[in-house]
Amino acid sequence: MIAAILVALIALLHIYILVLEMFLWTTPRAHRAFGLTPEFAQQTKTLAANQGLYNGFLAAGLIWSLIYPLPGFAWQIAMFFLTCIAVAGLYGAATASRKILFIQTVPAVVAIVALMFV
Repeated sequence: MIAAILVALIALLHIYILVLEMFLWTTPRAHRAFGLTPEFAQQTKTLAANQGLYNGFLAAGLIWSLIYPLPGFAWQIAMFFLTCIAVAGLYGAATASRKILFIQTVPAVVAIVALMFV
């Protein structure tokens, strides 16, 4: 139960990131969240929308794992997408901002650990 809640919360986080990157990139909210200047946000709007779409795919995979009827395969789906999120977070922390480690990687690893005890 705790693992499923964690997976759901991480899916919601990635939906929020999708919204920020695809639809709100040039707004003050996204500027604060990602440390952007208005000029940079305008220049990278298309790139950010692409990133947002990928975050949507990650969320979709986690949601799929929550609704899939066979528990064993649902577990594998969740583990795959959580691992993708953790690795992407490590890369983002190494190349863009360390805070990505705490926003993306740590929650994914905590959910992976929780899933290992299901």
